[in-house]
Amino acid sequence: MGHVIANGLVLIGTGSSVRLDKELDLAVKSMGELSRSQPLTQRERLHVSAVEAFAKGNFPRACELWEQILRDHPTDMLALKFSHDAYFYLGYREQMRDSVARVYPFWTPDIPLSSYLKGIYSFGLMETNLYDQAEKLAKEALSVNPTDAWSVHTIAHIHEMKAEVKDGLDFMQRSEAHWKDSDMLACHNYWHWALYLIEKGDYDAALAIYDDHILPSLQASGTMLDVVDSCSMLYRLQMEGVPVGQRWQDVLPVTRKHSRDHVLLFNDAHFLMASLGARDTQTTQELLTTLQDVSESPGENCQHLLARDVGLPLCQALVEAENGNPDRVVELLLPIRYRVAQIGGSNAQRDVFNQLLIHAALKCTSGAHKHVARSLLMERDALKPHSPLTERLLRKAAAVHLLQ
Repeated sequence: MGHVIANGLVLIGTGSSVRLDKELDLAVKSMGELSRSQPLTQRERLHVSAVEAFAKGNFPRACELWEQILRDHPTDMLALKFSHDAYFYLGYREQMRDSVARVYPFWTPDIPLSSYLKGIYSFGLMETNLYDQAEKLAKEALSVNPTDAWSVHTIAHIHEMKAEVKDGLDFMQRSEAHWKDSDMLACHNYWHWALYLIEKGDYDAALAIYDDHILPSLQASGTMLDVVDSCSMLYRLQMEGVPVGQRWQDVLPVTRKHSRDHVLLFNDAHFLMASLGARDTQTTQELLTTLQDVSESPGENCQHLLARDVGLPLCQALVEAENGNPDRVVELLLPIRYRVAQIGGSNAQRDVFNQLLIHAALKCTSGAHKHVARSLLMERDALKPHSPLTERLLRKAAAVHLLQ
């Protein structure tokens, strides 16, 4: 099981790939060979098979195997957390929620990490728009352990999705001392804090959080979550018309070495934001060419299977936006907008692509796209009323007579 834990954490937690990382490939193969030479329990064999399936990019199969474990062993935290993360990467929001719901009654308060389970369950509830239930559960978890950064993270999401900017900022400020030293989620919680500031148009304060917390965390850790936080934040600010100076050049050394990974399409899109922002055409082309290559021989890799219909059009839309072709951005993104959830990430994280589509639609010159911006903005305002960011976009649309 030590091999399962070590390999699983590297595969699921670092974005490394057996396709490119020969040491990891050898470790996964050694794990399989070792498992076949020893008298393992059925539970242990399922754990080995699940990590092997994940290593091949077959995330759905890995989840099926972890679910088999959880049916017989509902307090197996390893199977629960690995499947939770894999569902997240797949964009399977209901499964992410229900996987925890099925085992939640077995996690009595005397079991270690039971309050943590409330946090991850609350996240699944939040991602499926059950905000009241999610907030109740996250607050229960925080009453047991105020340093539970995952539950803080759920509440940050809830305020973001409901455009409760003041409440969100107040909550982050009040709770900061409890989560600021969290190993994995501190940077991401600061990212959420910065989203509130971007929402309200306080760009200088958002950049201060980026410079003081997000970039230093990225440069110290290089983790995928810190990478996507950095790229997403700079890209959102750019769309708002905020100059970000040389900040893309600070991010590029971290992202450039992952341009051939293609472990997650969600990550690929963010790596591309960095190479485009830094004007690194060679890295941009390398990412696009190698992504095209893996899409042509995907095997059982779910991300490579999705690349042709979703990943490549999404990446090309980012390129067209950089090249000043808004009509082409709309042509690429509009048909796949409801499939973008399949690349994973949270609703809040993927909103960067919704914003990209709206900004492109506002700049379109083609008569065929005349009312796209209006339609998207009406929809956005209905789903997230009282959003200062949406109100700014509506004013832009009115200024160019797109709301008539």
